[in-house]
Amino acid sequence: MKVAIAGLGYVGLPLARQFVSGGVHVIGLDVDQSKVDALKAGKTYIKHIPASEIVEMTASGRFEPTTDFSAIDAVDAVLICVPTPLSKHREPDLSYVIATAEEIAHHLSKGTLVTLESTTYPGTTDGELREAIEKCSDLIAGEDFHLAYSPEREDPGNATSVEAIPKLVGGLTEACRDRAVEVYGKAIDSIVPVANCRVAEAAKLTENIFRSVNIAMVNELLIGIYFFKGFYRGAGPAGFEGVQRGTRI
Repeated sequence: MKVAIAGLGYVGLPLARQFVSGGVHVIGLDVDQSKVDALKAGKTYIKHIPASEIVEMTASGRFEPTTDFSAIDAVDAVLICVPTPLSKHREPDLSYVIATAEEIAHHLSKGTLVTLESTTYPGTTDGELREAIEKCSDLIAGEDFHLAYSPEREDPGNATSVEAIPKLVGGLTEACRDRAVEVYGKAIDSIVPVANCRVAEAAKLTENIFRSVNIAMVNELLIGIYFFKGFYRGAGPAGFEGVQRGTRI
């Protein structure tokens, strides 16, 4: 099997590493030439991926970083892992997703799986992404190519590997979902199929919101404890350090 991963950032590169470890040939696509050059030279630009692992990936002969999207002509799947930042108006910016989709579409073959991993709102995969690919390829999603959404769950501060983190997969059709499950099964231990793309997209947003609320709550709690003199013996930095250690003084 051969897969292409578009976007070699903190999501795409660890995923590429996992597929290579699973014996899959990976075409690593990125528009940033400096990233491609670094990877070819065995260098890393992501803190939790040591250069030694990049060297192993390239030495295996199963990892080809490139900026040339025509390399996807003969792949079985294309996994999109590009940024989805907020615009200046705090609205989702899908420009990277759409630009990548249009570039992929020019080289897409019948039967290929296209999966979006980027965080986005429900309806993106079967809406904007689908429209962009169909418009530029003359292929129909669910008929000529498979389309799915599988949210990235990369957690750089967690020692758990990509392989061990359960992967949600939702497809445009049941056949699309089953094909995505088959592809991800080459690299991920636990695959969780869901009803469709929108369910998977909503699950990703729910997870992100849950994490953000918890982080905000803890931050506010620390501020409150810091200024609530007497709750911890010794006001000021000493008391705050006790909170950081989680130790009641």
